[in-house]
Amino acid sequence: MAAEPDPQATAKYRRRWITVRHPQHVAIIMDGNGRWAHARGLPRSVGHRRGVEAVRQAVRTAGELGIDYLTLFAFSSENWRRPPEEVEELMGLLKHFIRRDLADLHKEGVRVRVIGARDNLTPDIRSLLEEAENLTRDNERQTLVVAFNYGGRDEVARAVRRVAAKFAAGEVPLEALTADYLDSHLDTAGIPDPDLIIRTSGELRLSNFLLWQAAYSEFVFLPCLWPDFDRKAFEEAIAQYASRERRYGGLSREIAS
Repeated sequence: MAAEPDPQATAKYRRRWITVRHPQHVAIIMDGNGRWAHARGLPRSVGHRRGVEAVRQAVRTAGELGIDYLTLFAFSSENWRRPPEEVEELMGLLKHFIRRDLADLHKEGVRVRVIGARDNLTPDIRSLLEEAENLTRDNERQTLVVAFNYGGRDEVARAVRRVAAKFAAGEVPLEALTADYLDSHLDTAGIPDPDLIIRTSGELRLSNFLLWQAAYSEFVFLPCLWPDFDRKAFEEAIAQYASRERRYGGLSREIAS
């Protein structure tokens, strides 16, 4: 009868495997704050506050695992439909996060990049986002992309309007309007497409998140609610990613050989 594997040796090998084959860019749909609170008989606001703690841990874990880009879906363009008091709570948490954590992120060499529409944001929120970007602009250790007031369709529409305006002004010929050219006008210009997109809470959809950029991303859907997303869950998602073969429309290595 075969001997049982040593748990410590297995964990060590698993960590090494993750390190060797980790993705460059991970994007996360942070879902389940409200359900986490409801299951405990707590106000939704408590779930959102616990969710912020999970954000801190996710950023820290991504840095420790050597992930260069981490994108977090913080607030969607559809979230304005939530009750006003909940929207106000989420805005307050954003302010608190930036005021409390920005200095530490900067010290750790994290560059903050914000994607999403800003025209309809209040001046105080806009200035905070700009402060985070300006302070950390030259950092190179890791990039934290915050998708705030973000919607994938809206992003593409805004990019198309910018490209159309250049074409109408005669700045670019028709044949120059390629997929790469449009890509360079998206909010994520200069950021590699996500290798891995994680969604918590067991939901199996993109919810208007990075629609253009997710063309060849791998997806991992986890049953845990966002406040329970910890290092173990992060490593499990990356282990799933590492076990897959990305073909980008081509043949697998096995078939090709």
